[in-house]
Amino acid sequence: MLEIDNSSFLSKAEIKERASSVFTTVKGEATSEKYTHIPTDQVIDDMDKLGWGVVDAKQVRARKGIGYQKHLVVFRNPNVAINGEDGDDVFPQILLTNSHDGKNAFTFTAGLFRMVCENGLVISTQEFENLKIRHMGYSFAELQATITSMVEKLPLTVDSMNKLKATKLSQEQKIDFAKRALETRFSKEEVANVTIDINELLEPTRKEDSGDDIWSVFNVIQEKLIHGMFEYKTGTKARKARKIKNFNQDLKVNEKLFELALEYTIAA
Repeated sequence: MLEIDNSSFLSKAEIKERASSVFTTVKGEATSEKYTHIPTDQVIDDMDKLGWGVVDAKQVRARKGIGYQKHLVVFRNPNVAINGEDGDDVFPQILLTNSHDGKNAFTFTAGLFRMVCENGLVISTQEFENLKIRHMGYSFAELQATITSMVEKLPLTVDSMNKLKATKLSQEQKIDFAKRALETRFSKEEVANVTIDINELLEPTRKEDSGDDIWSVFNVIQEKLIHGMFEYKTGTKARKARKIKNFNQDLKVNEKLFELALEYTIAA
């Protein structure tokens, strides 16, 4: 089994540099008396005991409530991997979002990380719903049960990925998929008012993503939408799309894209 060196995990200092709100030691002033402050770094320590290390961390920009704002921590286990026969190795990830202002519970979301392009893919299906742990009554035992439940469902992830790889799209279907995919990032009104070269959006950036299967087409479009690797025109003026930096938007786009891709396996 392919493994990731533990040295690739972020240290506490590196995590703090990316998302200092992870280490906030007191609860926000607007929280109720019943709110129990559980610093996210305690969860990081507990996840480490379960074999999951931190590979990324982010926080939303905030004008108010600095230090208490929503943040994201991405975990990966070096001994949990999906080895693709074609060299497209994928690592399951667990994404944790939280805040210390009382507005968010600990929310765990399943994700996939492709080594070939370093894109994070969020899985959002009925079988793989987000799991939440409330701050009140948090315990290591509950965390362990939550993570165990997610790991036990990993075969569903493999199954979904295999369905995407096994389903071929016609050129007409690829164009349809690309047009619908744009609405995961832009509103219908915005899409109607801009001109985008769909064929350029569908053009693979690497040979590993050359293919007519949904998995390949999905990954091409996902990378371009997330990283702003396309141009659009408003009238006669051409603009380069911006990379999505807000992790809330990143998660939403990825979830919608994955659900859209799965629709084509059902229709096939």
